[in-house]
Formats: sequence, structure tokens, C-alpha cells
Amino acid sequence: MSGTGSVEELGAHAARARALALLRIRSRATALAILPAGAAVVLLVAGAQGRIGPGVWSTVSWTVTGIAVVVLLTAAAVAVAVARARPAVSPTVPLTEAAAPDLYRLVRDLADRLDVPAPSAIALTPDCDSWLEDRTHPAARPRVKGPEGPAVTRRGRRVRAAPVLVIGSPFLWWMRVAELRAVLAPVVAGTEPAAHPDIAAARRFVRGLDAAVADAAEPGKGFVRRVPAAFVGRIARMLLRGCRGHAAEMERCVAAAASGRAQQVDHGLRIVAQEQVGLAYAGWDRLLTRVALPAWRMGRWPSRLDAGVVSALTELSRRDRLAEGFTSRLGERPACDLIEEPGAADEAASLLAARLFHGGPAETGPGWSPVDWQQYPEEVVDRKWRTEAARLHRVLDALGVAAGVSVGVPEPPSADGSAVPTLARVIDHLATPGADSEALAAGIGAAVARDEEMAAPRPRAGAPAGTGADPLDLWGPVPLPLFPLQPPRTGTELLADHVVAMVCCAAVDTAGAAPGLDWLDGPALLVDGGRRSDLGAPVLSLVEDGDAEPLLSWLTTVGVRTDKPVRLG
Repeated sequence: MSGTGSVEELGAHAARARALALLRIRSRATALAILPAGAAVVLLVAGAQGRIGPGVWSTVSWTVTGIAVVVLLTAAAVAVAVARARPAVSPTVPLTEAAAPDLYRLVRDLADRLDVPAPSAIALTPDCDSWLEDRTHPAARPRVKGPEGPAVTRRGRRVRAAPVLVIGSPFLWWMRVAELRAVLAPVVAGTEPAAHPDIAAARRFVRGLDAAVADAAEPGKGFVRRVPAAFVGRIARMLLRGCRGHAAEMERCVAAAASGRAQQVDHGLRIVAQEQVGLAYAGWDRLLTRVALPAWRMGRWPSRLDAGVVSALTELSRRDRLAEGFTSRLGERPACDLIEEPGAADEAASLLAARLFHGGPAETGPGWSPVDWQQYPEEVVDRKWRTEAARLHRVLDALGVAAGVSVGVPEPPSADGSAVPTLARVIDHLATPGADSEALAAGIGAAVARDEEMAAPRPRAGAPAGTGADPLDLWGPVPLPLFPLQPPRTGTELLADHVVAMVCCAAVDTAGAAPGLDWLDGPALLVDGGRRSDLGAPVLSLVEDGDAEPLLSWLTTVGVRTDKPVRLG
């Protein structure tokens, strides 16, 4: 027996053993529920045969019978609630075979080579991950069926429909075809254990419990529904605690078995492909947090995020000498060529990413529109700076800050709240001894919160959750974003961002600078065609320490006039 075969067989055997342990927990719970009924039957039969007389024993018999009826009804209610609970289905972009025939062909060839069932469908996720997802649960929507219904025929026996293969969309754009094949091999190999009856039954049991717990915690229920739901949720939570260890070990063993089976496919290439997985994840994370997030906050969603990750990673390979050689592989066929219309798939995945990580409507509308990368500097970067500069001056007006003061010489507040928006006004206020920068930071934070609240997505009227028309409807009333990218920013961080925005506006208006896009760092200030990345430290010195000298020196070098009015947006 080979080493690979040993790993695969041991993993499969251990996974089945854990599945049986989970099913035993289900059987014990069932036995516990019918135990009072069994005792009641024994007592009633004994009474009917005259083995126990009337009196105390008769009272005991009817008491036990009553308890048995209550327990059975309760157990039946819990079982029905668990069976009807809708397991969470990951929001994805469906990819039909007509839209990606070459990709489906690659996956089927891979499944044949691994001697496992092919996935029933393919979907894209806006994340750097790939997995198999069972969508055949009776309560799950959309319901995924094979060509012959819920079960398909394979080698003369009927098996459950294979799970859906979910592929990270950044992989398709960054990876080459051979690399994607190598990455998907251990994932596709997981369809074999998914078809095993014991493992499939154990997974359905655990998913049903998990869905019941989530359903019990769902807000918006009336008192009549809330009480029984809480009881069902408590029972399901107890069972889930008992299953947790076995379920985690079962999935670990399934992954080990799938990995062992996949060793026979493109073994050497898998090492290189895993390096590309790590690189794609790093580039995707920076693209989302530093490039996409500023646009989302402005009500714009970049419509070509996956194409953007290629530019970001190409830029990373250009800057990082350790990444030399990565650009040469770009001449090979990218995996996105396996899709008939990669632009449409990229746009759909980009919109889903905006909804998952930031929140927003499912469709383009007022205050929520797509933006191309060519338009990003003018329509996102410049607009972001102008909006933040305007907010900064509104807060200064609310605090009664003078239109202009000399550094170190405080003056009474100006009678006009419509003071001229100049950079000097901001610098003078923050550099004045005794200036309350914390009040300014708090005012900025409150203003940002108000603006974000006004721009927050609203539920669509007349579209109840769970209709299946929108992938996120499957998550019910869970608020968006489901996976926020960053924790809330502090007042000081917000103040520093707004001062940077004001400086950039002044540089554009008075020194001939221009807004730009850095693929790895997001909005950038271009001076004489080059990016200036040294603005952060001088601004922090002003905001945190009240020291204006580093920033004034920087402004002199660039040629920015602090006394000139700045156009606000």
C-alpha cells in the first residue's frame, strides 16, 4: 500500500467513524425521547393483563402516559423545526454550464481523473477560497438537482446529487489554467466522501441543528413564536455542543482523505499553485481594504475587482524583488478564459463583494453606481477628498473656529459660520496651543456616523426575505455587511484622514497636483506625475502633537498655497 493510499484510506475510515458517532448522538436523542413512551406501554400492558392492580399503579400508569405524550409531541415539534430550518447558503454568483463550458469541462475531467462524482454545479465567490457546498437540504434554496432529480445514478447505484463547487473569483483572474486545476484537485476530490450515506446523513443532521439555532436567534418574532423557537433553539444548541467535536474531526478527516486522493493529480504544480493562492489572498485583501472600500463609502462600486487584483499583484511583483518571475507567467492562458463572458462574471462578483463586505443595494441606483478603473481617480479619489474637506470645514464652523488665525495666536471665534475654506484655517486651529483637537475629532466622528446612517442600505419594499431572487435573501434579515472589512475608525484616525484630504485638495487646486490610484495603497496624490506617499507622518504630527512644522515644510516643498480657498465637493 502506498503512502498516499494509506493517508486517503485512513482519513476516509476516520471520517466514517466520526459520522457514525454523530448519528449515534442522533439515535440516543431519539431513544431518550421515546423512553417515556416505552415505559407507558409497559405499564398499560401490565395493567390490561392484570399484573398490576388499580390504585397507585393505575395513577402511575396514566401519569407516565401523559408524560410520554408530552415528550413525544415535544420531540416531534423539535424534529419538525430542525427539518424545516433553512441552513445558511453562502451568497455566490451562479455560473451555468452555458456561461462557462470550458470550466465545467475542466472540472469534469478532473473528477474523472480522481474517480469521484463531478460537482453538480459551479458558482463564484468574491473571496480567495474554494469549497464544496451541499445545497440539497430540503429546506435550502436554491435547491440544486442533478439531471435526474435529487438523486443521480452512478455505476448502477443511486446516490445523492453532488455538492456545488464554489470557486474564488480572484483565482480565475490571477491563476493560469493549470494552476487552477491543481488548486481545485483536493476540493473536487471531496465529492467522494460527500456521497457517502453516513457522512451525508451526519452533515445534514449537524446543519439542521445549526440552522435551528440560527432560526431561534432570528429577531422579529412575536411572543407566540418566540417562546417555542427559544425552546427548540435550546435543545438544538445542547445537541450541537455534543456534536461539535465529532463534526470538526469528521471534516478534518474528510479534508485529509480528499488531499490524499488529489496527490496523484499535478503534484509538482500544486506547490507552485499554493504560492499563487497566498499571493492572490494578499493582493485581494489590499485591493478590497485600500481601493474598493473608499469607493464603496462614496456610493460607488468598482465593477472590475477581479481584473483589478491582477493589476495589484502585477504591481506587487514589480515592487518586490522576491516576486520576480511572477510577471512572466502572465503570458500563459488565464483561468478566466474558461468563462464565455468574463467581464459580466467579474461585474456580478464585484457587486456581490460590495454587498458582503460593505452593504448596499442589489442593483445600481441613486447613490450606488458602478465605476470603471479609468474613472476612479476623478470620480472616487477627488470626490472623496472634496467631501471630507467639506465635512471638516462644516465641523469647524459648528465649533466656531475663526476663518483665519496665526499659528500660536488665538483669536475670538468668527461671527460668520461660512468661513473661507482654506488649508491655513485647519493648520492654524490644530497648531494653536490649547486647541481642543479631541472636540474636532469627536465632531468629525459624529458627522461621519450621520452621513453613513443616511447612506445605509434600506430593505427593499415588497420583497420578503428568502424569495431566492437575491443571493443574500438566503441569509434572511441578517444586517449587511455580513463580513465587514475593517473595525470602526477612531475619531483621531478620521480627523487625520480629513486633514489629509484637505491637504490633497489644496495641492490639486494650488500646486498642479492630481488625484491618482495606487493598486496596493488606494487613493494617491500625484505630484509632477509621481506619487507622494510621505504625507501621512507630517499630518499625524499636526493632529496628535499640534506640531505644524513637518507639514508646513512638506507643503513648501510641493508648492502648496495654504491661504488660497479650496473648492469643496
